[in-house]
Amino acid sequence: MDNPSQYRVVVIGNGMVSHRFVDRLTKLGNPESFQVTVFGEEMYPVYDRVHLTQLFGGSTPEELCLASDDWYAERGVVLQRGCAVSEVNIDGRFVIDDKGRKTHWDRLVFATGSAAFVPSVPGLTPGARVMVYRTIDDVGHIKAAAQEAGRAAVIGGGLLGLEAAKALVDLGIEAHVLEYGSHLMQRQLDEVAGKVLANQVTDLGVRIHTGVRTREVVESPIGLHIEFEQAKAIDVDFIVVATGIRPRDELARSSGIATAPRGGISIDGELSTSEEHIYAIGECAAFEGTVVGLIAPGFKMADVLARRLCGEPATYNGCDSSTKLKLLGVDVASFGDPFADKQTARAVILEDFSAGVYKKLCLSTDGKRLLGGMLVGDATQYAELLELCRSGQEIDGRPESILVAPKQTAGAVIAFPSQVCSCNAVSRKQVVEAIRDGAGSVTELKGCTGAGTGCGGCVPLVTDILKAELLKLGRGGSLKLCEHFAFSRQELADLVRIRGYKTFSDLLRAQGTGLGCEICKPTVASILASIHNEPVLTHDAIQDTNDRYLANIQKGGLYSVVPRIPGGEITPDGLMAIAKVAKKYDLYTKITGGQRIDLFGAKLEQLPLIWEELITAGFESGHAYGKALRTVKSCVGSTWCRFGVQDSVGMAIFVENRYKGIRAPHKLKGAVSGCIRECAEAQGKDFGLIATEKGYNVYVCGNGGSHPRHADLLASDVDGATAIRYLDRFIAFYIRTADRLTRTSKWLESMDGGIDYLRCVIIEDSLGIAAELEAHIDRLVSTYHCEWADVVNDVEKRRKFLELAVPPASDVSIADVESALPKELVRGQWHPRVWQDKPAIRRLPLVDLTWVDVGAVAEFPSEGGRTVAYGKAKLAVFQLASSGAWYATQATCPHRGDEVLGRGLVGDLRGEPKVACPQHKKTFSLRSGKNLEGEDFELATYPVKLANGRVLLELPRALRTEGFSTNCTEDCGRAHAAE
Repeated sequence: MDNPSQYRVVVIGNGMVSHRFVDRLTKLGNPESFQVTVFGEEMYPVYDRVHLTQLFGGSTPEELCLASDDWYAERGVVLQRGCAVSEVNIDGRFVIDDKGRKTHWDRLVFATGSAAFVPSVPGLTPGARVMVYRTIDDVGHIKAAAQEAGRAAVIGGGLLGLEAAKALVDLGIEAHVLEYGSHLMQRQLDEVAGKVLANQVTDLGVRIHTGVRTREVVESPIGLHIEFEQAKAIDVDFIVVATGIRPRDELARSSGIATAPRGGISIDGELSTSEEHIYAIGECAAFEGTVVGLIAPGFKMADVLARRLCGEPATYNGCDSSTKLKLLGVDVASFGDPFADKQTARAVILEDFSAGVYKKLCLSTDGKRLLGGMLVGDATQYAELLELCRSGQEIDGRPESILVAPKQTAGAVIAFPSQVCSCNAVSRKQVVEAIRDGAGSVTELKGCTGAGTGCGGCVPLVTDILKAELLKLGRGGSLKLCEHFAFSRQELADLVRIRGYKTFSDLLRAQGTGLGCEICKPTVASILASIHNEPVLTHDAIQDTNDRYLANIQKGGLYSVVPRIPGGEITPDGLMAIAKVAKKYDLYTKITGGQRIDLFGAKLEQLPLIWEELITAGFESGHAYGKALRTVKSCVGSTWCRFGVQDSVGMAIFVENRYKGIRAPHKLKGAVSGCIRECAEAQGKDFGLIATEKGYNVYVCGNGGSHPRHADLLASDVDGATAIRYLDRFIAFYIRTADRLTRTSKWLESMDGGIDYLRCVIIEDSLGIAAELEAHIDRLVSTYHCEWADVVNDVEKRRKFLELAVPPASDVSIADVESALPKELVRGQWHPRVWQDKPAIRRLPLVDLTWVDVGAVAEFPSEGGRTVAYGKAKLAVFQLASSGAWYATQATCPHRGDEVLGRGLVGDLRGEPKVACPQHKKTFSLRSGKNLEGEDFELATYPVKLANGRVLLELPRALRTEGFSTNCTEDCGRAHAAE
């Protein structure tokens, strides 16, 4: 083993594995014993390459960032970003970078990763129309190409290729996947599984071409012409090459370090290369001649090497390539040896092509042990099967029985796998110990164990373990809502219903602590609405921005308008009224999947004006902004369809009008189909009715969202009145018992006894509460009101949509305050740019300060914020009346540059006052401006004082004319740094 006594460590590469190594090394070792230098080619800080596709869905590079420059500096690590190593001198033990600088080392670590492999095909040369998919810059090139394109091809049908195809679909591009082999994901799946996956992916809009070999790519003025050896050519606008990776071993090879025949720096179990004191980890390393392109093996290598360099015994013995993914919404998993030899193993297969499910288990010849397997379409048993495979224990009973997941019954004991997180090698024991040491949330478990911080696939398992352990510890088996309430959402709902609390402050004072936060405030607002059914703006201070302004917030801080169209039925006059409004206010229009019309791009102050016209035309709020009933979709049923057996439109309209406005733990969607042909897709909704000759079949707990689930049959051939009675009970029971933000599908999946138990409660009234549940819904129905009509007809409520308070034209100076300022005082600080290695290029002259009147105290909400203008600058002013404090910050959230912070929910984090940005829930200290999740961006903050009923801010005069840049992390700085 190496002696860690004072040596220099140089790491070539600044990717995820390098970051993992540096993190472990600096935690395990004495920082004074070594000096670490990291070289990275890219200008960006280290980022999460596993979730690169999130950049196509609106995420920013900042959100993928794993560590800032300050993170390295705090650990005494020298980080050279945008700086590549060009030469390694083994004899002299130094490296030379591309700037000509020499850095000496005692231990050298290659973490150079891999590059995209591009096949040798004529015309397939990376450029403006041919690109690879590997880095943040690659994503930028693809997004730029997509802006003027309609069709693109992805060459490669593996994991990377399908990720790229998903990205293109998200960008609105017609995507073609070209795979040379016979099926998709050949390294993980067999041919049948690959075809099942292809069918699922095709249904989602991706065109799959298998068994095609690209012969030539010919560029023309209008695009690219792709010719194949034995298939019809296709024309596309651009190509993304995703045919695999090539280990970045060229620097090591040129230095004389041994490489594997198929590429990669050869390493042994100690991560050592052919040269003494030189190591390799990650995708550039070949262990036993093989390079593995997964993050988990790289992390394991990093952990082993860090321990060895700190004097601890550790050996790398390879890593399981088992993996669980969601590709274009389809679950795919493989574990162990999914291609076991037929001579030494036997296979058990379950195929359900209609449901898009394929499961294969590879067993020992005696059928007693699980060797490996693959899952497509349904990977719920992955953790259980992976544990069975790794442990080598004998299978109890018939092997085929484990392919069918048993229904959960009351009191059932869940068998959790010994390893929870493969990416970070976190065991179940570590998670359990962390819970027993006090961790009470998934966020806390991520922070103290690292579970769920890699690919994120283990988060549901972590959540299940947390709930089970809390139950064992006698803490109710339910997660506490947040630091302010030691109760679950269900428990709080019971308290409100039984003890009659009418406001958040009443509940907090009696049952909670602190000021509240962005988690508990909207949850309690939903509970109050679902029990008392008052207008939601009665409690506007605790509403999230969507409910506070009765509209969904969109990019740039604009809002959408969605009038209700019950059952999808609308008159020509109604269509013309919507068209008139859309044209008048220049709104983007779109037909939704729920048979409504969305209007996008409304400014906050326009919302009451728009809704006044819509309400005059006979429309009501569609509650698209609320955790409430959204739509009840319908086909045309017996009214028009030759197959219809019931009036599905009439029933859908009745159901939607009955449940409209009812608040719930999550959004609700319904549907009514007029016959078994199911054109309304009722079996993919939270509740659905399918007409039969005798009445209706009632389905519940389906979901067509991010985790699709087929609904379960609750009752068959019941008449319309009975169907409504069952739905009343079902919705009321869901409102009372589900956790916050839990769809009905997940609610049922976690319910002891599942659909059988739910059927007993709803139909057989096993709990004796059916009448109470029905009365609950009747009360909500009888007290319904259109929330937008309530606002339009109330002058005071309309004033709340005038977000911007404009101060007087001239500054109001406070002479005695200004004269008391030391003339030599220079306040403010440099604020580093997030994506450059230089600090901001300017700072505001904060010494030249003035007190500015921004409005009357009465104009600001008692527990919230409002935006004010100061010349070019917009600021957010917050009052926390419960603590008697006032705060002021920039109004622009530095995360995405939207001027929306004045609409954020206020509260506290362990006593620190904070605001949560309404866009992405980034939280900031109102006192210091720091991001409370530890991210690099922060807010400028300003002093506030009250005088004669007015609110005054102390601001730099230059702010009026200069304002803030779009990227506030560049130059907003701290208005009042510590002197």
